[in-house]
Amino acid sequence: MVIHRLGVVGAGLMGSGIAEVAARQGIDVIVVEANEAAAQAGLARITKSLDRGMRSGKLTEDARTDALGHIEVTTSFERFTDREMIVEAVIEDESTKLDVFRRLDPIVEDQGAVLASNTSSIPIMKLAMATKRPEQVVGIHFFNPVPVMPLVEVVTSLMTDPKVEQAAHEFAGGQLGKHVIKSKDRAGFIVNALLIPYLLSAIRMFESGFATAEDIDTGMVDGCAHPMGPLALADLIGLDTTMAVAQSLYEEFKEPLYAPPPLLSRMCEAGLLGRKVGRGFYQYS
Repeated sequence: MVIHRLGVVGAGLMGSGIAEVAARQGIDVIVVEANEAAAQAGLARITKSLDRGMRSGKLTEDARTDALGHIEVTTSFERFTDREMIVEAVIEDESTKLDVFRRLDPIVEDQGAVLASNTSSIPIMKLAMATKRPEQVVGIHFFNPVPVMPLVEVVTSLMTDPKVEQAAHEFAGGQLGKHVIKSKDRAGFIVNALLIPYLLSAIRMFESGFATAEDIDTGMVDGCAHPMGPLALADLIGLDTTMAVAQSLYEEFKEPLYAPPPLLSRMCEAGLLGRKVGRGFYQYS
């Protein structure tokens, strides 16, 4: 199944990135946001990313113009009536995502579109059961920043039709050129089930006063050849997203290694969410 018409719900960092990589492959993309201001901010984010690609020589001016010509931003879910696949990419909050799937289901029911979630931690089965056709729901988990990161996790629930899984694999791997790995439907999937306990352990170490943030990160970069230390990585991911994934993992497994440390909770409550707000474990200009 080749996707010609894609829908994306959400124009934040992930949604705008998904829209960009699809449009660069000639796919017609409609992005829906909650309001006009958010829609225009999403379009500006995509334009800025394409401009950056052009300045770095990775994209020609014609390719930039062509990609923008394949993207429409709107506030109307009704524009999705002809979509072959829709990817939900709203905030990592279960109730918000469930609401999106409830709204999408009757709109695309007649054409049998694939409904995908970019969730990084919420079991796909939970989202699928908000629809009348859970067999059409699949997880397609991209990584931030989407235009740069090569990996995608394709996640199937107990109900996902094998043809839908194949369509997701062909879309992400074939059309978008991503490296696809397959995961069963457990909270956190493959990458975050391994990554989040590591990040939380680093936060606990910093919280206890055992070492500075700089020394923790330097230890993992220079001692383990990681490209980025765990606290800087948590800032890049977003501490709110890190918190949400940890909560989802802890709810599923009830294991202490998944429990969010108090410091992470306090930082989220204070709005110190990392790079996107200019301050997390580090200050950003």
